[in-house]
Amino acid sequence: MQRPFPVAELAAHRPGDAEPAAMTPRIEVVGIDCLILRLFERIEESNMPWLLAAGERLRAAFGPALVDLVPSYTTLLLHYDLQQLDDRQARARIAQAFENLSPQADTNGRELQIPVWYHPSVGPELALLGQRSGLGIGGVIERHSAHSYQVFALGFAPGFAFMGLVDECLASPRLSTPRQRVAAGSLGIADRQTAIYPQVSPGGWNLIGRSPSQLFDRRLDGYSLLRPGDRVRFVAIERDEFVRLGGDDSPFEETP
Repeated sequence: MQRPFPVAELAAHRPGDAEPAAMTPRIEVVGIDCLILRLFERIEESNMPWLLAAGERLRAAFGPALVDLVPSYTTLLLHYDLQQLDDRQARARIAQAFENLSPQADTNGRELQIPVWYHPSVGPELALLGQRSGLGIGGVIERHSAHSYQVFALGFAPGFAFMGLVDECLASPRLSTPRQRVAAGSLGIADRQTAIYPQVSPGGWNLIGRSPSQLFDRRLDGYSLLRPGDRVRFVAIERDEFVRLGGDDSPFEETP
């Protein structure tokens, strides 16, 4: 299974950077009925309008022959029905979809606010990030909650949304040894990505807080609160509000 984040350089879009004149994906075979379409080599927020436009075109081109289409930071994983198309036909439809492709002007993404209790008792790396950055705990909270984050992809676990790009001063590598247990709702940072763990699971991200929001819910369309193309702003709340909203304030404990 492909990791939901490819090995690519994390870089923020710079004003004045030229957009590609034409979009021709590099096609990589990952199965007899699965192809990865690599549109970019760098992770940038400006990729999303192209990925969404390509996804819309591919759905129209493949119609009922499309089994699944999964976006990531720089790629689209395309799964098609071998009983309806062979490899040559699938590639022809891809070429058709990308002909005269232009970035989607309106990503139709929603603007969402997600409450977070930033505190060392539930975010064991919060103090460490404050020390590394020189911002202190309060500065990390202020800097992290000041930005609106793009949802790039869903993966790793149901409802787990990869978001970015966090401020460079907060960027932190994954833990050298992943934890066996991370509490549901935990907010973490890995490199310039940020995400909330929807359920209890193993994980190696730097934890800085916890949210009472339910990111995976079978009652929701697609079971996930967040979708690629959405933008998220984290809102710092106090412990009492966190508990009132249904959050579990049990202190983080390392699992032996």
